[in-house]
Formats: sequence, structure tokens, C-alpha cells
Amino acid sequence: MLEIEYKWVFLLVPLPLISYWLLRAFRERREAIRGPFFDEIAAVAGLQPERGAMVPKSNWGQKILGPVVWVLLVAAAARPVWVEDPIRKTLSTRDLLLAVDLSQSMEARDFTSPTGEHISRVDAVRLVLNDFIAKRKGDRIGLVFFGTEAYPQAPFTLDHQTCKDLLAEARPGMPGPQTMIGDAIGLGIRMFEKSQAKRKVMILLTDGNDSGSKVPPTRAASLAKDFGVVTYAVAVGDPGTVGENKLDEATLRKIASITNGKFYRAQDQKQLAGIYDELNQIEKVDLNVQTYRPKRPLFQYPLGAAMGATMAYHLMMLVAAMLRRLHRSAPLATAEPGREVG
Repeated sequence: MLEIEYKWVFLLVPLPLISYWLLRAFRERREAIRGPFFDEIAAVAGLQPERGAMVPKSNWGQKILGPVVWVLLVAAAARPVWVEDPIRKTLSTRDLLLAVDLSQSMEARDFTSPTGEHISRVDAVRLVLNDFIAKRKGDRIGLVFFGTEAYPQAPFTLDHQTCKDLLAEARPGMPGPQTMIGDAIGLGIRMFEKSQAKRKVMILLTDGNDSGSKVPPTRAASLAKDFGVVTYAVAVGDPGTVGENKLDEATLRKIASITNGKFYRAQDQKQLAGIYDELNQIEKVDLNVQTYRPKRPLFQYPLGAAMGATMAYHLMMLVAAMLRRLHRSAPLATAEPGREVG
């Protein structure tokens, strides 16, 4: 719809008339010759003497053009704008970080797919995470892969498809064979440092125990709490595993407890999917919808019309003056000797 930003400018429309009524006419003195027989000449010519003033006459074009151009200029100064349809921008108040364990033990094929096929732990995590990410509309999602080292794979982004593509390319052992849980949490904290989100959530997925992080997992969890990062720890795999790949449930429970999060254990894909359904209920998408209506300025149209009308008038006057000059300079028709004209 059309809106006028400065409506008060239209109060200036009668300004030329007010100026004409209140201001004195322009006067210019010129030299003149006085004659003692002026009255006699006027009487002979049949003219009525008036006061010595000459007022230039305006033509019909000036009488029409002046008011029209003035109104157009006032309309341009009032700044008309065309307000377009509202654009709604959805902003999430939450940043969600997925820290995925890609140690060598994640290639163990002890998960059962819905079709009854045995698949690896990382494949099960990938399938369930894809569905989980699809339900996080409006949330910014970040991605961290960790093993012997922790690596950021995706900054917090609304481009969820990129996160899915990175998960599809993930392979066990890429970041090393060991499991550095504390380093993964520490890297997650660094990724949250510049986050302006009101709610900061980290989901930690691992199937082992910490193999010697530079920062112990519980200490890293304390730092996460100081930064307001809530951590949900998801234990993937068989809790009966022994040796280096033994699942350290006690530490994961402490990490979740310290950060006011929650601990989950997933031994098959169905249970893992249930965990993410529960997380969807706990961490409901909290959206902040902002509405913006673009405004397209229209002042250039009345301004251009005023300039165009003025240029057209002067062009017409120029052509008319040239035609008059040509008419005056044209020779008069004369009759040839011995022939009648008429």
C-alpha cells in the first residue's frame, strides 16, 4: 500500500498563493523621456494613460505549468513510499552443538536397523541424527567430530543440509582411534564463546571412556556450566565392553549432572531414536519471529514528472520562438509584372 512519510509537507501547497497575496510585486526603475505633449499624443492615439508600470503577461502554459510543478515538487518532498508485503524472519533463541565420537570403536556392528540388519554404531548415529536435525527447524546447529583430537566440522548454522552432508561423509577413525571426551567438550565451549543465543545445548555422543584429554571431562563440564552450556550425554553401544573401549557411564553421568543436562544409554537404534524424540520434547524449538515490511521509495516519480513537464514546456517555447523567427524572416510574395494576383 501507499504511505506518505511526511504528510505535513502538503501544508506548503498554498504557499505560492499566500506569497502572491502578501508580498509586493517586483519593481524595476528605468530611464524615460518626458514630453510636454504626452496627453495630446495619447488622445490622438485613443489610449487611456495609466501609471508608468509594465507587468509581463504570462501565457496559458505558465499558468498551468506553475501550479502543477509546485504540487509535484511538494509530493516528492513528502516522500511517498510503497509498503510491500511483510517478510517474516524466524530467529532461533538456541544454538545446538552435536559432538560425535568417531573413534575406531564406533565401527563396531552391534546396532540393529529397523530392517533387522546389523549396522555399525556410527551408521546408527548418522541415521538417527539426520531425523533429529530435520526436526530442529529454526535452531542453529554446529558439528564437532572427535577421537584422538577434536575438530570443528560446521559452525553454528541454519544450513542443516550441510550438517547432514558432513555426517554422511564421517568415517570411524578419521580424527584418530582414541576418545578424548574432555577435549571435545572444551572445543564445544570455544564454539559457544561468540554465541548470542539464550539457550546453549551440547549433545555428546560417545561409546568409550576418556583416553587422556588435556582437560579432564569433569573439569571441562564445570567450564561448560560456567558458560551456560547444557550438556546431554548419550552413551552409544554395549555397556559390557571391556578394555580401552569400556563405556565410562559414571563420567558421562557426572558431565550431564554438572551442566544440568541428562544422561542416556542407547544399546540399539530404536532406543537411540527414542532418546532423540525425548530430546525434541525437552529442547523444544523456541522461535522469535520478526516481521519486516520493505519500503520502496516513490519520490523520484513526481520529481521526474516535474522536471519532464518543465523541460517539455521550455522545449515547446523554443520551437515556437524559432517558428516565429522563420515566419518573420520569410520574404513576402510579390506579383510578376503583367500578371494579376488574386
